Amino acid sequence: MTRNFSSSVLRDARRLVVKVGSSLVTNEGKGLDEEAIGEWSRQLGALVRDGRELVMVSSGAIAEGMKRLGWSVRPKEVHELQAAAAVGQMGLAHMYENKLRENGLRSAQVLLTHADLADRERYLNARSTLLTLLGLGVLPVINENDTVVNDEIKFGDNDTLGALVANLVDADALVILTDQKGLYTADPRKNPDATFVHEARAGDPALELMAGGAGSSIGRGGMLTKILAAKRAAGSGASTVIAWGREPDALMRLARGEAIGTLLVADTAKHQARKRWMADHLQLRGAVIVDEGAARKVRGEGKSLLPIGMTAVDGDFSRGDVIAIRDAAGVELARGLANYAAAEARLLCRRSSTDIEGLLGYSAEPEMIHRDNLVLM
Repeated sequence: MTRNFSSSVLRDARRLVVKVGSSLVTNEGKGLDEEAIGEWSRQLGALVRDGRELVMVSSGAIAEGMKRLGWSVRPKEVHELQAAAAVGQMGLAHMYENKLRENGLRSAQVLLTHADLADRERYLNARSTLLTLLGLGVLPVINENDTVVNDEIKFGDNDTLGALVANLVDADALVILTDQKGLYTADPRKNPDATFVHEARAGDPALELMAGGAGSSIGRGGMLTKILAAKRAAGSGASTVIAWGREPDALMRLARGEAIGTLLVADTAKHQARKRWMADHLQLRGAVIVDEGAARKVRGEGKSLLPIGMTAVDGDFSRGDVIAIRDAAGVELARGLANYAAAEARLLCRRSSTDIEGLLGYSAEPEMIHRDNLVLM
């Protein structure tokens, strides 16, 4: 394991997802920690003013609900856990709204399920919503919708959700704030020879062997879920830092490039990972044929593909599928993620982006394929 902390990873990150665990948010189940949430909100405000884009993923709804209901022991029945989440979510959202507003930030509550991120249409809708909020200068506070699903209750904490959100919004980095300093080679409480891991490669199989079991009685995440979350985030090029949530000015110091916690570095840069994934698609669901002007803008100028440049549509694809962009001779110029399904695309050929809503009854995006979701072949 290398000990050379790559300061530029966090220092250069412009879009960050910050995940905070239940034990921190609720002070080990004693109730929402107003001081701690206020402190994180202060740092988030400073980072936003510095030009960063922030998304918060916060656990704590079930723990806060347990406290409000007077339950000292986490129940095992799913319907009771879902009820606790419903009660606790009220206080959690209210606390974040107040503390973020005190620091000059507008916020929005977003509840997601794993099903939202597994379904293509819902994934794209969630992505569009979050990117719109960021564009408006609004800080999304995300939690899993525990009142209607039991994935998190059964399988882990919100670490996985944090990684999925990092992938969803193309984050540069994921910061997991926890009640541990970071990752050790073994449990330091049991093994006096355990050493601290300052930096490693996300996805290294050795990391999973080091990680212990579940965490506290309040949350259900352990170091293993954080290791796996870092591995998942690395798939889209986002590096992960696991750090102690009560470290003074942790977020701001990380953003300055200080070596805090354990850094798990993604092998592939964000844009390279996304474009490699699209380029590696062996089976495409369809293609759009473009005129010479559109071909020149896409290939020569790196522009998005607009509907007005499309002359025909091949295949039967859905929104979110990877499709080819071909010139009049059938040569593949590029490929990317379709913002509209094939049937809709056929209606949009040779039409201005301003006509989309009139033709379809809605407008998802002004482009057929955005340049950020496009790779030249």
